[in-house]
Amino acid sequence: MDIFILSRSISTYLNDDMCLINPDGTEDSNIYFTGDIVQQSSNLAPEIINAERERFSDKKHKHIESIERLTYHLDKNCKRLENTKSNGKDYLPILRNELKKFRKLKHNWMLTL
Repeated sequence: MDIFILSRSISTYLNDDMCLINPDGTEDSNIYFTGDIVQQSSNLAPEIINAERERFSDKKHKHIESIERLTYHLDKNCKRLENTKSNGKDYLPILRNELKKFRKLKHNWMLTL
């Protein structure tokens, strides 16, 4: 939940900076990554719940693979947003640190399944 709250807050902050039109009339293409981090972080909790509820190991592994893909893409999009011209990019390392903690917890959690 902390990852979701952080990503939503960072996305809102970054959107305010990035929603301005460039002098050449184009928009900042990185603005779409802000929505991606919110979407990916909001999908983590349901996948965790689904993995916990599954009885069969092969279905559990599918949910675990989905969690791994989501965390990978979430981290990748954070790296992309760190290269933007927004002041909000200073908050992205906080989210990335939470992702590191989550990966460690995920590893221990996977051993219990």
